[in-house]
Amino acid sequence: MKFTVLTLFPEMFVGPFDYSIINNAKRNGLIEIDFIDIRDFGEGKHKMVDDTEYGGGVGMVMKVDVLHKAIESAKCKNKLNCRENTILLSATGKTFVQKIAKKYSTLDHLIIICGHYEGVDERIKKYIDDEISIGDFVLTGGEIPAMLLIDSVSRLVNDVLPEGAAEDESFSEIEGKTLLEYPHYTKPQNYRSDQVPDILLSGNHPKIKEWRKQKALIITKKLRPDLM
Repeated sequence: MKFTVLTLFPEMFVGPFDYSIINNAKRNGLIEIDFIDIRDFGEGKHKMVDDTEYGGGVGMVMKVDVLHKAIESAKCKNKLNCRENTILLSATGKTFVQKIAKKYSTLDHLIIICGHYEGVDERIKKYIDDEISIGDFVLTGGEIPAMLLIDSVSRLVNDVLPEGAAEDESFSEIEGKTLLEYPHYTKPQNYRSDQVPDILLSGNHPKIKEWRKQKALIITKKLRPDLM
């Protein structure tokens, strides 16, 4: 799978994808991450990518013509064999959740637009497929959300994680319910009189599975009842 990030600050991405699981996925050819500097499509001597807002207001707005040219440059050349989506990262978008990450992980190409300044010209929405927010708060730009989204989607691409590794995670569906993950334990078995639950030491895997499901239900009901 390929990710193409449209950004004014490609240098911000140095480092985050050069370690651990994502780096392994890149080295194994499972994912590819490219960056396009939006300023390369800017206008005039100073490569302008933004302008003042019609109607007045504080801050600058990213230009629709500049962004559109950047999007077109990123698109698959052979569109017949390329399942592709273009998304704009924005505080006004629909909230990014695991179900969306799974949908994106089945694509061949995801183009991600990092907004900046006061926002982007509304007319760019004619040329995108989705508008995505990572939560009910505002950031200075779309670069950090892009990093989060790429990490979340990449780990769901086939063969990036070991088989079955993503099945029982938080926000997975268990018997039709979206749940948070059950508790985890490892050695030492006893730490300052805090003991690993006996059921996990029993070797009875059907009972362990049922215990984990019940714990996931309890945790979800307590911390995220909205998921229930």
